[in-house]
Amino acid sequence: MRTTYAARAAAGALAALLVLAGCSSKAEDDNGKDGDAAAGGVKTGEGISGKTIKLGVLTDMTGVYATLGKSVTQAQQLYVKQLNADGGVCGYKVELSVRDHGYDPQKAVAGYTELEPNVLGFTQFIGSPFVAAVKQRIDGQDKGLVLPQAWSASLLGSPYIRVIGSTYDIETINAVDFLMKEKGIKKGDKIGHVYFEGDYGESALVGSKHMAKESGLTVVEQKIKPTDNDMTAQVAALKKAGVKAVVISAGPRQAASLVGVAAAGGFDVPVIGNNSAFAPQLLATQAGPALMKNYYVANPSLPIGADTPGAKKLVADYKAAYPKDALDNGVVAGWTAVYAFGEALKKACASKDLTREGVDKALLTIDSLDTGFGIPQNFTDPNAPSSKQSVILQPDKSVTGGMKVVRDATASEVAEAYAPKA
Repeated sequence: MRTTYAARAAAGALAALLVLAGCSSKAEDDNGKDGDAAAGGVKTGEGISGKTIKLGVLTDMTGVYATLGKSVTQAQQLYVKQLNADGGVCGYKVELSVRDHGYDPQKAVAGYTELEPNVLGFTQFIGSPFVAAVKQRIDGQDKGLVLPQAWSASLLGSPYIRVIGSTYDIETINAVDFLMKEKGIKKGDKIGHVYFEGDYGESALVGSKHMAKESGLTVVEQKIKPTDNDMTAQVAALKKAGVKAVVISAGPRQAASLVGVAAAGGFDVPVIGNNSAFAPQLLATQAGPALMKNYYVANPSLPIGADTPGAKKLVADYKAAYPKDALDNGVVAGWTAVYAFGEALKKACASKDLTREGVDKALLTIDSLDTGFGIPQNFTDPNAPSSKQSVILQPDKSVTGGMKVVRDATASEVAEAYAPKA
């Protein structure tokens, strides 16, 4: 994966800061917490006090993924409310400690440093670069389970940070496979790839390049920053290069700009994005018609509007809890992560070990988790994502959640044979 000198220097400085912060918080927090036994002989540790289990949420309510962060967080709050109504876990009530980092690296790291000593683990952490920045600390000393809203392959290999669904490289392989099988892209063609600098975009780029090598395609790269919202220059460059399709690994705003600018300029090519590159609110903008015509999304599960009992129940419960808020696939992502964490807590409770180590071990025993959205999740191998399958979706304002299925869950032959590199 390519990184710039500046990015490496920033990562190094960030890592040094984390080591110092980690040493300080641990020194204050480890006095007598590990190995405490609650009533009934259940072993407890960090994040559990009185009759409460605290879990951390590091989200984005005000930055580039604000719509996603809100949906993910509210879905997780809904799950916790229902879990507590059913008696909680081992007699404990579960509580979420939420921090908004606004997709700012300093706020994300500060939020982790603040919450980590006081929570059992994290049901949410938005931002592959930010999770990667604290990975060494999580693996080396903190060892609390983190289920991120991040799919970078760099996060694999940790028994504590577990990627739910296919990583961005695998997801992109499946996306390009769709372009070749359904949209006429063939050997010898050029495809564009617009991607965020950093772990997210560059992990996806590894996938498009791998698929291009296997399939005889050429990738034309356009690297952007999360603060770049106007894709006019990128569209012009890709049009000039003669690409026949475009992959975008960025945020919803960038995807809407790319598709809208391309349509306005008569650049009529299919565009497919990674799972976090769409929000249904975009369908009410000027880019809406172009998105419904030429845009597709590779997703790690069926959409919120899926015709399954689990999806229908979640839709009804979410509407009842948040009647003024839109339904989108952030609801599915948030629910899936907190559901997996909840199952790990229940298994740890059954083993009478609600320490961080006990919860980590419990998740490793889950080999086929059905969250109601079509793709079973296997958490037994820390070196692999929980699935290699992707569902291909298309924006459609007439369906619940604004996304319809155009290709069912599948892992392409190239994806099946591919081994992500952490």
